Amino acid sequence: MPASRSPNRGAKSAGASVKQRGRDLGDAPRSRSYWPFVLLGMAAVLTVIVAALPASVVTHFLPSSIHAEDFSGSIWHGSTGKFSVGSRPAGALEWHVNPQALLGMAVAADLHWVKGGFVIDAAVTVDRHGLVARDIKGGGPIDDLRDLGVAPGWRGTASVNFSEFKSDFAKPLAAVGDLKVAHLTSAQFADGADLGSYDLVLPAGAIDGDGNLSAQLMDTGGPLDAQAVMHFSPTERTGTLSGTVKERSGVPPALHDQLQNLAQLHPADGQGRILVDMEFSLGP
Repeated sequence: MPASRSPNRGAKSAGASVKQRGRDLGDAPRSRSYWPFVLLGMAAVLTVIVAALPASVVTHFLPSSIHAEDFSGSIWHGSTGKFSVGSRPAGALEWHVNPQALLGMAVAADLHWVKGGFVIDAAVTVDRHGLVARDIKGGGPIDDLRDLGVAPGWRGTASVNFSEFKSDFAKPLAAVGDLKVAHLTSAQFADGADLGSYDLVLPAGAIDGDGNLSAQLMDTGGPLDAQAVMHFSPTERTGTLSGTVKERSGVPPALHDQLQNLAQLHPADGQGRILVDMEFSLGP
């Protein structure tokens, strides 16, 4: 006669089996819980490796129109002592990359640009859609920018203050801010007399869908009372300036003579304002 199975023995076996299954099921979550730490470790190692890369690595990511050399520092915080854009000498550049932007598939950096005595600071973000620069501030002598297209002979000091500039790499999309020029002179105009100081203002919407720019120009002091509108085409590097000018007291004789010649073409109105309508180019 077969021996009967003890109820207690069955209960113990069942309980042990349940506990074993519980341990088996509990092992998976515990093993998976280590993966975040593994990934963090891998990310830390990758960050250390990338941080050790020299600044010269950026040459592999530059477009063909930009050439840079004389590097120092790392890819995160480095500089190039000499670079050119389209064969035009463009000065030196220092950058400080923000690694957090890389998580969003973008590159964000604080830039410090120097061209002679001209200095600009800006926060720049680049992604697959284009470039956005904010808090663009600085300035310096405008004749230090002659390599970048400023006509030879023009002198004065410029101050740049733009809250935003956008580009899709092919053309500008938006720009908001102003450019101030003080004590503007030219050896080819009015015997080099001081032409005064001016403010070029770009409000929201100053750039159209084709990248063409429209801005308001007004004087901020000097021998001329001037109000004008400027239109500029970046693709053709040409523009027009339309408005009026009026002499103030103490105007230099050479500048007075220039205005009198202009009045032969466009006689002054009842308030003494002379129409100005001219074309200009920023070079080839």
